[in-house]
Amino acid sequence: MNIPGSGLAKGLAVTVKRMVAPAHTQQYPDESPPLPPRSRGVIALLDANCTVCMLCARECPDWCIYIDSHKETVEVPGAARARQRNVLDRFDIDFSLCMYCGICIEVCPFDALYWSPEFEYAEHDIRDLLHDRDRLGDWIDTVPAPAAHDPIGAPAKEESTVTKRQAR
Repeated sequence: MNIPGSGLAKGLAVTVKRMVAPAHTQQYPDESPPLPPRSRGVIALLDANCTVCMLCARECPDWCIYIDSHKETVEVPGAARARQRNVLDRFDIDFSLCMYCGICIEVCPFDALYWSPEFEYAEHDIRDLLHDRDRLGDWIDTVPAPAAHDPIGAPAKEESTVTKRQAR
């Protein structure tokens, strides 16, 4: 037999029980949640590695990466003629368009893009989600070092960046 209002009373009982019971969840703004290692947050740029090959921008399904460059002449001693290289002028990622698929990071042959576990970069204005080269470069300090592959090999770029940051 259903007593009128019994469903409402049961629902309120569950609510009251949850309110007085100790919380088992993270209280997000006050406590940062524990993140798994190498978790995806924001994309970081190590611009010293970028050769302006444009693979990341061409493969991006959202077209949210904007790159500009110019040619620079490099004189090589003993060479028959001067060489040219691309110099990065602009590297922007519009995170209001990005779907965080990671294709840009996977296709980069020079390890210029990395996942940073930082996820707290919300903005009040959507136009501020266009991160320029300097802001993307700031995220590189938060990229965790990868697991060691070869104990005799050269250290990874992330490790050397972390070492430089700790030396400051």
